[in-house]
Amino acid sequence: MLATSNVSIQFGSKPLFEQVTVKFSDGNCYGLIGANGCGKSTLMKILGGDLEQSSGDVMLQAGMRLGKLNQNQFGYEDDRVLDVVMQGHRELWAALQERDRIYANPEATDADYMRAAELEGTFAEYGGYDAEARAASILIDAGIPAERHNGPMREVSPGLKLRVLLAQALFSQPDVLLLDEPTNNLDINSIRWLENTLNNYNATMIIISHDRHFLNQVCTHMADLDYQQLKIYPGTYDDFMLASVQARQRVEASNAKARDKISDLQEFVRRFSANASKARQATSRKRQLEKIKIEEIRPSSRQNPYIRFEQAKKLYRSALTVEKLSFTYPGTDTPVLQNINFVIEAAERVAIIGPNGIGKTTLVRLLAGDLKPTSGVITWVENAMVGHMPQDPQEHFEEKLDLLTWMSQWTGKADDDQLVRATLGRLLFSGDETKKSVKVLSGGEKGRMIYGKLMLTKPNVLLMDEPTNHMDMETIESLQIGLEHYPGTLLFVSHDREFVSGLATRILELRPDGTLSDFRGTYDEYLSAQGIEV
Repeated sequence: MLATSNVSIQFGSKPLFEQVTVKFSDGNCYGLIGANGCGKSTLMKILGGDLEQSSGDVMLQAGMRLGKLNQNQFGYEDDRVLDVVMQGHRELWAALQERDRIYANPEATDADYMRAAELEGTFAEYGGYDAEARAASILIDAGIPAERHNGPMREVSPGLKLRVLLAQALFSQPDVLLLDEPTNNLDINSIRWLENTLNNYNATMIIISHDRHFLNQVCTHMADLDYQQLKIYPGTYDDFMLASVQARQRVEASNAKARDKISDLQEFVRRFSANASKARQATSRKRQLEKIKIEEIRPSSRQNPYIRFEQAKKLYRSALTVEKLSFTYPGTDTPVLQNINFVIEAAERVAIIGPNGIGKTTLVRLLAGDLKPTSGVITWVENAMVGHMPQDPQEHFEEKLDLLTWMSQWTGKADDDQLVRATLGRLLFSGDETKKSVKVLSGGEKGRMIYGKLMLTKPNVLLMDEPTNHMDMETIESLQIGLEHYPGTLLFVSHDREFVSGLATRILELRPDGTLSDFRGTYDEYLSAQGIEV
């Protein structure tokens, strides 16, 4: 069991959250959710002992082991992969390191060797003699090939580093497991592996994730951080959404009845307080008025942007033809893409999927014109207007412009201040916020600015690479609604299964040999065709 009592944290004059009292127990899996900036990661750091709360207590039941996902994927570059995993068991790793230092010291004393003997006992107690075998087994299950296990972490591809750190978090078989955004940078197949792993793992888990399908698959409870308070709801994310709406509706209905009752009582008191024969009844009504309470409905920290994409010109029939496309990065011999062929019809919604590092972003950049093919031809139809959202939009925000000036670039008119302000407002930028520099925006805010650019330029083709990166639930849901209503052609890369399932009418899967599989149908239909349970 992991619990808190009256935990608060304050940065400056305003508390991020306060008086949080909660118990995580019984092997339940809790999805820690809330708007960006509400304090989810801060609370997770407090629970994991990485940050000191301003007040209150955090209590881990005696004898229980706590494991957590390390967020620094590049913090172990010179360490052997197996060693990185075994470092997840702190006591075992400390005993191993101290023992080996003694054995490696030519000037070790008898007392040192006595200490080494004690450490051997500790090492054995924690299962040290089969530790490498257990670590290797977890890595194999996580899809890390055996030939990488004895090499340094720097030789592990960025897409697989997080899997090694997940193996590290699982290695000590913790009783309580803290996972902050465990699906970040994982492809869809890797997320499915993680879902299966966590569903078969016996521990109390607390997970932060913006992946709705993942939360629905693994969580038994939702821990909602809102109104600077934490409230536990039983069930999946979908259950939470229904329950939270119903709870608010119940309070609103109760308040409406209370207001009607207050109005009736006030009217009675007004009419009869001066009437001697009714004075006692009027006094009674006054007492009733004092007992009626209107429950406060505090404004939520959640905000939904309004996202709608339009097309200036409609495309008919085909939008794009790709013929014998191959690409090899300069200085390398292995092609990323090889002899790719496909035709995209107007108004299709095409998801580009495949393992990390397979070439999805490379293909999007080729289609956008950022890269030139090694061979082959990419042909857009004459009236195609392509709007591109890159995976990393940083290069679009290098100039020292305020939000208003940056967004004004995309109206096509010299003086359309009202349209720009309205667009920024729909994307949750208002007031003095519009005057700040785009250089200081967070990843999610930059993404919303790119949405605004695409809303104003009205392309008839949207080419989007991980458009939900860094976004909170509300923005992802609003984006999905916006794309569902978009009448143009959509090609996108995403690791969010709910997002892919809700939008795609066709699946292009890049394979390890550089070729392409073309499936005409939804993502759920694609999974069924692969014999994978939906």
